[in-house]
Amino acid sequence: MLTKEIAGEIIKQTMTRLNRNINIMDHDGTIIASGDPDRINQLHEGALDVLRTGKPITVTKKNKQHWKGALPGINLPIQFQGQMIGVIGITGNPEEIEEFGALVKMITEMMINQSFLTAQEEWRHRLKELIFDEWVQEEPNLETVKQRLNLLGMKVGTPCQVGLLEIDNSDRPLMNRELIRKLEEIFNEKRVMIGSLNVNRLFLLALGITEGVFKRKLNQAMDLLQRMNIAFRIGLGSSVKNPALIRYSLEESEISLLLGNGEQKLIAYAEIETKALIERVDARIKQQYLERILQQMPDKMVETLECFFANNLNISETAKAMYIHRNSLIYRIKKIKEDTGYNPQLFQDAVSLQLAVWIYTMRKK
Repeated sequence: MLTKEIAGEIIKQTMTRLNRNINIMDHDGTIIASGDPDRINQLHEGALDVLRTGKPITVTKKNKQHWKGALPGINLPIQFQGQMIGVIGITGNPEEIEEFGALVKMITEMMINQSFLTAQEEWRHRLKELIFDEWVQEEPNLETVKQRLNLLGMKVGTPCQVGLLEIDNSDRPLMNRELIRKLEEIFNEKRVMIGSLNVNRLFLLALGITEGVFKRKLNQAMDLLQRMNIAFRIGLGSSVKNPALIRYSLEESEISLLLGNGEQKLIAYAEIETKALIERVDARIKQQYLERILQQMPDKMVETLECFFANNLNISETAKAMYIHRNSLIYRIKKIKEDTGYNPQLFQDAVSLQLAVWIYTMRKK
């Protein structure tokens, strides 16, 4: 746990404040970091006594001959989780440095503990990403998944559901471990696994919780992201009962982000499923359908249809949303009927026009 890198950072942080030379020795008594580079890799005899007895040693001008090459100062044991892992030595007049020696020891042990916790957290995050990556393979090794989940204290639970949190490119620096920690505070860490999918997307894998509970938690997460002024969208795949089918929920969450309304913050696959079916239709067939239904309809008329359908064929609400007079809207609807032969106010004709509008907007994306 006490590496040369950690020891070097401790030396850097403490020497600038104390203006004293500091040596850090490992569990063998070898100096692994020092303010005096010439002493690195040398054996520190005072540290050996500290490691043997578990007690601090004070070196003075009178007793320094007991330890080869020793300089006046104090040597204190470094402990981690109840075990002695090394020694820290502070060079100087023992009477002057004794009062802050315990403080240096405490800071050193705190830095080691923090480094350990950071490494553990990084390990947990990486393991979650490995689990998710295995789980979404075409033929996932579920036994490997179970073993890795067990290391995290988690179990395979059903139903399973994937959400994808997409962060705007300009906010990428914000999508770091701190954000993941904040999200994990909202979700039950044993039930929802969170990790990085790529540079601007996080996956949220729910295990053993209902879709309703998952959505409530997602709404809390959305409130957090809005308070943090982060631009985001969340695509939500369908819930699956078979853990081997999680990849399909991931695919659906990706499609939800692709086909969802850009203004929506949370897009569930169920809301865009019809669009998803259209997306799977052969491109040539879609093009023929688009040309037959909309023909050479101007963009302004297509946008009018899109708004008309979004407002449930309500003329007053559509006119208000488009900031045009009601009579202007009625004229446009009449014009669309004349040009296409389809009446947007009749259900069956509206369905045909809506499908064409969806194909049109998907092509633009």
